[in-house]
Amino acid sequence: MSIGDRFNQFVGKTRYVVSRIFIHLQGNQIAPLLGVLNQNARMAVDADGDMEVMGECLVNTCEGILQYRTYWQSASNEGDVFWDEADAGDFVTDLFTDSAQRYLSQPDLEEVEENAPLSLPVTDNIIVMITVAFEGEVPEIETDLADMEALTDGLKALINLNYKNKYRAIALHFSPARLGEKLTSDQILINFPELIPL
Repeated sequence: MSIGDRFNQFVGKTRYVVSRIFIHLQGNQIAPLLGVLNQNARMAVDADGDMEVMGECLVNTCEGILQYRTYWQSASNEGDVFWDEADAGDFVTDLFTDSAQRYLSQPDLEEVEENAPLSLPVTDNIIVMITVAFEGEVPEIETDLADMEALTDGLKALINLNYKNKYRAIALHFSPARLGEKLTSDQILINFPELIPL
């Protein structure tokens, strides 16, 4: 901890952590996770930023990812600590915008049409991007998560943090975000270069 951080802590300033986690899952059995992600995307949009609902969506997403641990392929994370809420908010906005612009990361929030085809191409790659801002200190999230055990602990910490009411912002993005879209290995290398094999 730097001298500035120690001083801020000493004078009672609130510590804000902003973190973004990338998780790449690969396998021909992961398609049901896309359904879970889309259901949570609809809930999040309907909630219009309500933190209680967003927290529930985050918990559902983390639990879904933990259930598919066998298919984890690569991961990475980034983040920073702030003592000013406005600076933390600006960083959340930057990460949110970047995640939303990632390849195939725009969900289809329309209901499936009645005459839609019964079979769609199924992707065997999914990348989930979780962005959070919270108060306090959580070592399990503020570490390198490009490791199976560290990522498991980090996802569990995200779930636990929801029940402590410490979240200030939550954003969930995923690619591909629409049923029928496919994400190839080459597209992952080009559009998600930060991923590190687990």
